[in-house]
Amino acid sequence: MAEETPAKRDVQNHLLFECAWEVANKVGGIYTVIKTKVPVTVAEYGDRYTLIGPLIYKTAPMEVEALEPEDPALAASLEQMRAQGVKFLYGRWLIEGAPRVLLFDTGSAFHRLDEWKGDLWNLAGIPSPPMDTETNDAILFGYLVAFFLGEYVSRQVDTAVVAHFHEWQAGVAIPICRKRHIDVTTVFTTHATLLGRYLCAGDVDFYNNLQYFDVDHEAGKRGIYHRYCIERASAHCADVFTTVSHITAYEAEYLLKRKPDGILPNGLNVVKFQAMHEFQNLHARAKAKIHEFVRGHFYGHYDFDLDNTIYMFTAGRYEFRNKGVDMFIESLARLNYLLKKSGSKTTVVAFIIMPAATNSYTIEALKGQAVMKQLQDTVAEVQKRIGDRLFDHAARYNGEGKFELAPPDLISTEDQVLLKRRIFALKRGSLPPIVTHNMADDANDPILKQIRQGEALQRTRRSCQDQFMGVPSITTNLSGFGCFMQDMIESPEDEGCYIVDRRLMSVEDSVKQLANYLLGFCNKTRRQRINQRNRVERLSPLLDWKNLGVEYSKSRQLALRRAYPDAFVSSSADSEEEEMSDYFGAGPERYQPTSVPASPRLRISGLATPGDMGTLTEEMQRLNTSDYRGFGFPKSAEDEDEGYPFPLVLKMRSRGSSVHHSGVSTPAPGGVTKSLSERDLQKADAALNQVNST
Repeated sequence: MAEETPAKRDVQNHLLFECAWEVANKVGGIYTVIKTKVPVTVAEYGDRYTLIGPLIYKTAPMEVEALEPEDPALAASLEQMRAQGVKFLYGRWLIEGAPRVLLFDTGSAFHRLDEWKGDLWNLAGIPSPPMDTETNDAILFGYLVAFFLGEYVSRQVDTAVVAHFHEWQAGVAIPICRKRHIDVTTVFTTHATLLGRYLCAGDVDFYNNLQYFDVDHEAGKRGIYHRYCIERASAHCADVFTTVSHITAYEAEYLLKRKPDGILPNGLNVVKFQAMHEFQNLHARAKAKIHEFVRGHFYGHYDFDLDNTIYMFTAGRYEFRNKGVDMFIESLARLNYLLKKSGSKTTVVAFIIMPAATNSYTIEALKGQAVMKQLQDTVAEVQKRIGDRLFDHAARYNGEGKFELAPPDLISTEDQVLLKRRIFALKRGSLPPIVTHNMADDANDPILKQIRQGEALQRTRRSCQDQFMGVPSITTNLSGFGCFMQDMIESPEDEGCYIVDRRLMSVEDSVKQLANYLLGFCNKTRRQRINQRNRVERLSPLLDWKNLGVEYSKSRQLALRRAYPDAFVSSSADSEEEEMSDYFGAGPERYQPTSVPASPRLRISGLATPGDMGTLTEEMQRLNTSDYRGFGFPKSAEDEDEGYPFPLVLKMRSRGSSVHHSGVSTPAPGGVTKSLSERDLQKADAALNQVNST
């Protein structure tokens, strides 16, 4: 059946299933990626879009509203799975966009684990040790997804089905679908290679030695060979293989042995403000809350000016080296030295926010907030009484004589005693704690060990403990975000996006560069920092899913063209060439002409989207992209051009840079180039044959 029907399936109104372990399951950054991307995907697909994930009973009942499936093929498929003992939850995910979601209970199929492990070995030669719970869950989940897709496409034979998988935990289904010849089109996206994570955590010069690693040996040495095999099989069996950044694509080419077809940059749901002052007011309110925490945390040592205090944040998964926490702490110690040496009066409070095993809040952290709250309440109470007395004295004045007030007339002895009691409660015989929680393994915690060895926090008054829109940021050229901004913006530092070089610099030089970036920011005046914050806020459209979502559309379109090439045969080669030229000739509509002065200056190719650094191989696949270019994500009044005095203008780049080669964007010589169509090549061949014949 699957081999007879591909050409008959409707590819224009295809169905989309997006599968990830993080669907309705908040366990990592991919959860945020999927959750924020949902509104634009629902706007494009409507009820043709369904998310697939694991059923986690702890959270699913609060996140998903159960519904009965309306699609007869879907209902029949799920009923067939229920008859075989599979438990699931179908409904709407209660987030913005309210997408349909299908969650499978992997535990309900646990009795078939050994059977499916044997089948995975026979089909793909992928081993699976018995005690790896995460891999066991991935195998169960993958087989359930493949089971569902096989049942569904056997019943729903009129419409093409695209299945998009994120990361290796969801990728087990891809080689199964390929081996079983299930008529679905697959896209696999890796957000970071599994082996790359392990190698980066070790003391190796990872990116400069990628081509020399014996990947099988390295994976086996770290006990992850079976997981690596799943990830590699998923990448090779998928119709389209993508990553989220150039640096990850470069990594995947050598570690997974397949060059990605393109880049799908991660975006954000950018909240637009009606006016700039709204954004500034929100920033002021958030900063006031941080002030309140800092006063309580540093009680007894609160001798610095909050108006001259700068807050710095780093947050993420607890990966001491991979997330750059070691460099951050070391740069803080150097920043402290530089600020002292220069006689600066600026105080820096740094927050390190990472999940770790804890028992409870520390007593000192709770006490600090409590005594500061008592002081605040007492001052408010005394202030009210002073106001009442002042009003009473003023009301009694009849205009005769001189109106005078002595301090005892305003503040009573009882008020003074009460204030002194609250002030004396602020006395502290020790330094503020460097962490707000009691760590489960305090002595061996790598962050606390580095802090204590360098004593950076005692010298600079920092505490261990968030950031984005409108907040200047520091990243590296080894991160997807850093690569994206460096590729798009001509001078990222001028726009509040500082990029530390970790590719070509040593660790020592990178730490120096980071410390100098921090020092430069600390030396800015308040007005300079406000201006920079406003410039950063203007960069947010670059990362808006309304703009980056088109890259996902391209990946799905490429997958459909590879699976159903006959369905995309154009009636006329001329019209196909014209449509391609029209799409790539028109730049992103939101940007002003390049003749307008740019601030910030952005690298634009007038030929593609902001994700052009990872645009799919349109020329190679001869894509007629007009069929998905025409979809416009719905925009509200807030999304219209704000009329900034400095419009965003992308920096000029040639079309040659849009094709991905080993993770590097290589501009073509000269100006904008136009790719040759098949018809052009045929004309050239005919001309050459004519010359040879003469």
